Amino acid sequence: MTTRRAFMASLLAAGTAPHMGWAAAGNSAFLAAAKERDDSFALYGLDTEGRATFRIPLPARGHAGAGHPDRAEAVAFARRPGTFALVIDCARGAVMHRLTPPDGAQFNGHGVFADGGATLFTSEQTGTTSEGNVGVWDVHAGYTRIGSFPTGGIGPHDLRLMPDSATLAVANGGIATDPADRAKLNLDTMQPNLTYLSFAGEVLQQVTLPSDLHQNSIRHLAVRSDGLVGFAMQWEGAPGSATPLLGLHRIGQKATLATAPLADEMAMQGYAGSIAFGGDGRELAITSPRGGRLHRFSDTGGFLGAVSRADICGLAPRRSGYLASDGLGGLFGIHAGERRALDRHTCAWDNHIVAL
Repeated sequence: MTTRRAFMASLLAAGTAPHMGWAAAGNSAFLAAAKERDDSFALYGLDTEGRATFRIPLPARGHAGAGHPDRAEAVAFARRPGTFALVIDCARGAVMHRLTPPDGAQFNGHGVFADGGATLFTSEQTGTTSEGNVGVWDVHAGYTRIGSFPTGGIGPHDLRLMPDSATLAVANGGIATDPADRAKLNLDTMQPNLTYLSFAGEVLQQVTLPSDLHQNSIRHLAVRSDGLVGFAMQWEGAPGSATPLLGLHRIGQKATLATAPLADEMAMQGYAGSIAFGGDGRELAITSPRGGRLHRFSDTGGFLGAVSRADICGLAPRRSGYLASDGLGGLFGIHAGERRALDRHTCAWDNHIVAL
């Protein structure tokens, strides 16, 4: 007799299993990768209170993920430089597909669904040159790779779908790296940029930094529903420089760089690990695991204050505030500058929390 589990497994293998929404995965609201106590790795689903809704093993360290807009399906990306991306049925705990980049290329930790979930875009770079590419995958055809186009820079990292549902924003970090050991090869000639691309690969606008900030690598992005983009940076220049780590931009306009008071800026140690708008969109924040701090800013770039927490990094919008994580297993809510413990897990959270 064929069991229900065996029947479902056969459907998954054939790619014909019925699709279920996120309610079937414990009403998951977030995704987060983590390292377990036994040095293994996993992808977690989390609800709005930081409780685990599912846990799925990963073959190596994960970085960020992409959640399908309609069904309980996620893509877990390897930490840069990585060559695996797993498509996971989060309701059933099954790996549906294993994606690999073209020979000589690597995934750079981030991706995003578009076209109502019919297309997946992935951040990639060529190993030998660090030239950036966006990989294009047909979801309905079983995540078949159907093309790619340049990101408009080197060392791309985060990419996001803009509210018009027809434009991608890409953070080109500007860093050339050795494909074997991630050694940085071009710190003196870095040219990071924020690039907006059509789905056909046309460069719609490119934003660069002033020449004295050319070593400020643009790494992570947050996008508000009206098209305001926040970008988080990591300083690769001389240690001890109090450089701005947050920028704001709208298509067709110039970028605004947001600064904190000198002592606060120094405390971030030149590193912003994650960025998110608060749940109501009126403010945004960046985190620094190196500095153990979260900095809040208004949507015009005004500094609102700091929150301290050792090894804080993961950040996502939650109601009118944020959900944040640390490398000690902690999950907590931040609202109006106040931190409230939500849950603690026996793992070390990786850099990012992805809102579903």
